[in-house]
Amino acid sequence: MNQKTLFVVALTILLLAFTGGAFYYSAQQEKQANQVAEANRAALIRMHSPTLGKAEAPVVIVEFLDPACETCRAFYPRVKQLLAANPDKIRLVLRYAPFHNGSDKVVALLEAARMQGKFWPVLEALLASQAQWAPHHTAQVALAWPHLEGLGLNMEQMAFDLTSPDIAKVIEQDLADAKTLNVTMTPEFFVNGKPLPSFGFEQLQQLVDDALVATRGK
Repeated sequence: MNQKTLFVVALTILLLAFTGGAFYYSAQQEKQANQVAEANRAALIRMHSPTLGKAEAPVVIVEFLDPACETCRAFYPRVKQLLAANPDKIRLVLRYAPFHNGSDKVVALLEAARMQGKFWPVLEALLASQAQWAPHHTAQVALAWPHLEGLGLNMEQMAFDLTSPDIAKVIEQDLADAKTLNVTMTPEFFVNGKPLPSFGFEQLQQLVDDALVATRGK
């Protein structure tokens, strides 16, 4: 065997070893992601969580959201585009992670609006006006009220419902689940139980695409 042949054989062995290693690494990552998804299942979705999309949709995006979070505001229309591009295939489940100062009171506002069947229009109104009621990353719920006018809300009833113990329990449960799932910033996403491998909309898009392929036909 001459030197050239030895080189080709060695190179082939190296390439095979690299390919095998890459395949093993990918398989291990998939295995770990599935294990995390299984462990997360109980804490991911609660009966009280606001949802968008068909209940039987095969792909479920769980988003931990803080209404005072600028990145949450930026992601919201893009996530809705994902749902619109895949009608009947994707369901969005929102969980609260009010990490900004004062944001828990804005979440209470959302929950009070939900009692009147107005959760989604109120969420969109709050995100659209976020800069006005959350200056310097501090939510001031008193500044949020004027942006809810014209949405057909019973404001007096909302002011009463804000103090409901049920709303406090929802926020408490969501924060506890966020801690269980190691959610430390927002927005945080899980797709069919799997967390994003790294933060970014492209990563979310890829995870959703993978889930759509995996559940094709369901």
